[in-house]
Amino acid sequence: MGDDDIKKELAKLKKELADQKAEVEALKAAQPKPKPEFKEQPYQRYDPTEGMTMPLSTLRDMVNAVPDRVMRDVVFRDARAPQSPGMIPSSQEVSNVRGNIAGGGTGYVDPRPLSNPPGVAQADKLMDEQDRRDRAELAQRLAALKR
Repeated sequence: MGDDDIKKELAKLKKELADQKAEVEALKAAQPKPKPEFKEQPYQRYDPTEGMTMPLSTLRDMVNAVPDRVMRDVVFRDARAPQSPGMIPSSQEVSNVRGNIAGGGTGYVDPRPLSNPPGVAQADKLMDEQDRRDRAELAQRLAALKR
């Protein structure tokens, strides 16, 4: 092989390599991009009033419609409101009327003693009678078989 053949062969191989590189780049570009990794967003509570606005003149009219003494009373009563769900304000406490309330109004009632439900005694009598009749019938059958 001469120098010219080697140069032609080298040029041919370089061209093939360039074609293959172009083909690989085209295939890479045609592939779909992988989806980005899912990242959970922090919980945002839905607020229906978010972004609501009101004209300043309307707000001023609403403020002027309620006298100051009313607002002071509302704030004062709110400050005296129960702070926990179980608290009952003294103005709403139940009076000491304990009359005929079961448990004397405490919510506690003496437990009822365990016993059979009503009607069990009558059912027992009926079953005892049926058992007596079944035994008598069985005795008659056994006597008939012995004959």
